Amino acid sequence: MTRKAPARGANGRSSALCHAREASPGTGEPEAAPRDNFPRAAGSKRGVGAAFETRAQRFLERAGLALVARNVTVRGGEIDLVMRERDGTLVFVEVRARANSRYGGAAASIGVRKRMRLLLAAHAFWARTGGANACRFDVVAFEGGRLVWLRDAFRADDAG
Repeated sequence: MTRKAPARGANGRSSALCHAREASPGTGEPEAAPRDNFPRAAGSKRGVGAAFETRAQRFLERAGLALVARNVTVRGGEIDLVMRERDGTLVFVEVRARANSRYGGAAASIGVRKRMRLLLAAHAFWARTGGANACRFDVVAFEGGRLVWLRDAFRADDAG
């Protein structure tokens, strides 16, 4: 069985995703990550997901965002991370991980139904907290050992 090489762009590097941010804050260097996103000793899916959420949270905190809430569950949906920008903008973050980019990768796995559930959960959270702040939806994707931050990955009006 042979492995398929990752898709390459015109410059010979792995092709970037829309809105991708691959560098660690302030360094310009890619975020260090193990080559294998899914260590075999990690345990259950929930445990693996929590580990990726923790990595995403730390990355975003280093980028200047502050944690507001984690694993917010409301009827109809869940938000992995709720962060706040320095200007007060609420950032609803979906964390996704895939061992390889077959079938489009981690970011592509967020379909219309998932976006609708995220919007419902975000709206409930936003309303419960006063609804005064601007907000956006980001995705932190772990693909092929690399963290990719998709700022403003989708908007409420593109979700459905």
